[in-house]
Amino acid sequence: MILHARHYATAQPVAVTIEGGRIAAVTASDREAEEWIAPALFDPQINGCLGISFNATALTPDGVRTVTDVCLAHGIGAFAATLVTNSSGALRHGFATLARALDSDPELARRVPCFHLEGPYLSADDGPRGAHPRQHTRDPDREEFRRLQDAAGGRIRMVTLAPERSGALPFIEELTAAGVVVAIGHTAATGQQIRDAVAAGARTSTHLGNGCHATLPRHDNYLWEQLACDELRASIITDGHHLPATLIKCIVRAKGTARLLLTCDAGSLAGLPPGTYSEWGTELEVLPSGKIVVAGTPFLAGSGHFTDTCVSHLLDVMPDLGLKAVLDLASARPRELLGLPVTKLEPGHPADLMLFTWRPSAALTVRRVL
Repeated sequence: MILHARHYATAQPVAVTIEGGRIAAVTASDREAEEWIAPALFDPQINGCLGISFNATALTPDGVRTVTDVCLAHGIGAFAATLVTNSSGALRHGFATLARALDSDPELARRVPCFHLEGPYLSADDGPRGAHPRQHTRDPDREEFRRLQDAAGGRIRMVTLAPERSGALPFIEELTAAGVVVAIGHTAATGQQIRDAVAAGARTSTHLGNGCHATLPRHDNYLWEQLACDELRASIITDGHHLPATLIKCIVRAKGTARLLLTCDAGSLAGLPPGTYSEWGTELEVLPSGKIVVAGTPFLAGSGHFTDTCVSHLLDVMPDLGLKAVLDLASARPRELLGLPVTKLEPGHPADLMLFTWRPSAALTVRRVL
């Protein structure tokens, strides 16, 4: 197979030869191309879509396949399937169902190489807790995590927690020693607690700028502390709803593109038509813009977009970053963080590629993922 497209890094027409699922050659082409080619996107935080939640007790292997197919249509060639705060039994069921689906389908396993546990070891405070159910937030429990990791077949590669929870520091040390990436998120920690977590091994912040109190002290707060910490990477949700453009610019400039990654944090309502839905015992509304709110309020209640939208919005907010840098934030950077092979548009690499159309000031439109 030979694909003719514009190289995402150079904008020059190239011919990409693919043999046996790998890139055999990338050469200059004299053929004009409308499409661009780049490594497929990787999202570190996908919770579900189209009414399917990885957290639901009704989750089935077919549901996992449906979510994966929808993600592929949005350029997401692979992702970390994410479960959030719930009872221990529900979490075990979710991870076991995911593991069964992957064990029975090698292609699905390629698309979902690892899992992300966001919670339940999070702040119980309103604001930092976000939409996570208060009754299931709790202190870190190493035996519980061992059972969850067993149910997941060893695939939990990232855990988001609040470092102020009792027992968090030795838990961070144990996870880090086991090769699990620890992220700080949904936290009301003091600056010292964040610094202690980093010293224990925490490596990144989950969706920085969200899962916070509505009002914070202007100088001494957990956002500035994480933003200023050079040892912490950060993921951000740049869907046009979760963060204002001014804050996006500040985070990007503080962290730099080497320590930043994009996530859409898509939830079960992502991809559904506008309307009112019941979730977590609450009435939620999907607006025509795709924004998800608590019905009748302006308050965010999840993410309704996918990673391609996050790429487009960041390019719109900060066009000077350039196409390659932004796409790398949604592909190479999360793979690096999770210790996964980074796909490059070079001979010898897997043909995990995305074809898309794009021009400055216009949305990126995915055509297909290989």
